[in-house]
Amino acid sequence: MGMPDLVRRWTREEVLALPDDGNRYELFDGELLVTPAPSGMHQVALMRLSEALVPYIRRHRLGEPLMSPADLDLGGEQLSQPDLFVVPFLPPGRDWSNFPSPILIVEVLSPSTARADRTVKRRRFQRAGIPEYWIVDLDARAIERWRPADERPEILDERLIWQPEAAASALELDLPTFFRGVWGD
Repeated sequence: MGMPDLVRRWTREEVLALPDDGNRYELFDGELLVTPAPSGMHQVALMRLSEALVPYIRRHRLGEPLMSPADLDLGGEQLSQPDLFVVPFLPPGRDWSNFPSPILIVEVLSPSTARADRTVKRRRFQRAGIPEYWIVDLDARAIERWRPADERPEILDERLIWQPEAAASALELDLPTFFRGVWGD
């Protein structure tokens, strides 16, 4: 006799109905992920990265850089709140369910999100064909770059070079300088 399935599978509608209590709720293949508000260091890293990305994205007309909170629909029963993401254009009405797939998703690791960012989310973003998924590891002072077909991340600790198809030139980010700015050293 088989064991009963005790794992609850959440629906998108159930997650959207949860209270606004300061937590971030995400749904990946029926699994509910709940994370508390991010730390100050997490937010500093996001702001510094945004300061580097936004001028490049605007200059090359790549789309719109956005940050959570969001209710990004990646198809099926998914509900994602990436720390930072770039969509190629903003849809009319700007309803989350109508947003196009991002060309870039960035998550900054924190102790409560590391497992989900590196496994659950990463696998789903790869299956969704997100061209670039970056995991910013503040403690390691490195960025893990994932692409859809990757079995292992590219670990970047010196220089991040990003050139989406639509860009005429690449963004180059000096990572030691970036992390010094985040840590204030």
